[in-house]
Amino acid sequence: MARSRGGRRFRFRFRFHRRNLCAAAAYAAVLLIAVSSFFTLISLSRKDGFEDRRERVSSEEEHRSEPIPDRELWDAPFSFGLHTCVKPTAKYKDQYITVRSNGGLNQMRTGIADMVAVALIMKATLVIPQLDRRSFWKDTGIRRHSDILFTFSDIFDETHFIEALKGDIRVATELRKELESVPHARKHFSSWASMGYYEELTRLWNEYQICISHASFLSEKVMERLRSRDGRYVALHLRYEKYMLSFTGCTWNTNHWKVKKINSIEQRLEGNCPLTPKEVGIFLRALGYPSSTLIYIAAGEIYGGNSRLSTLSSRFPNLVFKETLATKDELEGFTNHASQSAAIDYIISVESDVFVSSYSGNMGRAVEGHRRYLGHRRTITPDRKGLVEVFDRLESGDLREGSSLSELVRQMHDNRQGAPRKRKGPLPGLKGKARSRTEESFYENPYPECICGPKSHSKTM
Repeated sequence: MARSRGGRRFRFRFRFHRRNLCAAAAYAAVLLIAVSSFFTLISLSRKDGFEDRRERVSSEEEHRSEPIPDRELWDAPFSFGLHTCVKPTAKYKDQYITVRSNGGLNQMRTGIADMVAVALIMKATLVIPQLDRRSFWKDTGIRRHSDILFTFSDIFDETHFIEALKGDIRVATELRKELESVPHARKHFSSWASMGYYEELTRLWNEYQICISHASFLSEKVMERLRSRDGRYVALHLRYEKYMLSFTGCTWNTNHWKVKKINSIEQRLEGNCPLTPKEVGIFLRALGYPSSTLIYIAAGEIYGGNSRLSTLSSRFPNLVFKETLATKDELEGFTNHASQSAAIDYIISVESDVFVSSYSGNMGRAVEGHRRYLGHRRTITPDRKGLVEVFDRLESGDLREGSSLSELVRQMHDNRQGAPRKRKGPLPGLKGKARSRTEESFYENPYPECICGPKSHSKTM
């Protein structure tokens, strides 16, 4: 199984049940999960609204450089006639895999997609997965199956999940009662496993033979209100939460680390730190986005609160959150559901005109891959390492905001705005886990496996 770049391992518990073997299916099932908008979207209430905390943008800064044509700011990059090319194959039927997954929203999401591939390889029916609510986000399940689980449909659109995979694998809503108490095999799957690993596990079928959206309406309302303000918007995944700064070793005022020695200055120079709200503001203005741009903030609680966000709002006053787009009454029933809250940020990010992530985490990569599949929508990936020198020059006075900065930043990011490119393979000379870890994630870029050129035919994988 895949390991997230954030360092957490997907751990799944499986139960295998046998009835009959059926026909083959396509690896395309993975994509259908990775790119389907199957989230039920619920929001987490933010106590302190930010919408009214705006600072006036300097008119001098506003007119320092020539405006950039709209098409260069908002339109999707030229796609060269590329299109999705996944052809469903026959269904699998009567062997069963039950799954329990944990982690944050996008770790669970990509993990479930991995298990679709496992079910496909092992010719099995996938039972709707169980989700562990306590391992990471401490969610309180809406409808509890146990003290530690909440249901799949508390976060995802179960009906859409089943329908989207209908041509690839069979999905059961639950394991039949008579099969729950029969002998079963339990397996914690290995990380970075090869195809042969799963083919070997199919022998389990021979050893164990058995004869026998809740808030989607709210999400639509939030999207409608967002579009009614300006028609188009930038979704900013602002990774400046306290835990993220600690995880990346970028809390510069921390002198002692309990576990290991971390040099925050070195982390920043290597581009391993999330951009600060101020840096994001400078970056977007340098790219040419006007101060009037509507920006949806997809984020948890920002470290430093509104005082820290003011360094962004001074350049872009039109900042909105899901908490400012939905009413208190609409949000009241969804407090303490962090995964559901992340789901609404995810879908609004996927549907945005432009997506920017201040740090390349699980959600940022998943959104990027989804947007590539939907037509290579404009997705800007900041060159964090390259920008360190730029920000330091600004700080020292060697460089000023304006046309020179804009030209420099735009040149740096000319090829970092979501244009089609094939997924990067592993570095040569490496083997095993080290080789796998250097390969770009399929969920970040599904080209070429699931995206074809204009003369290509639909293909079965």
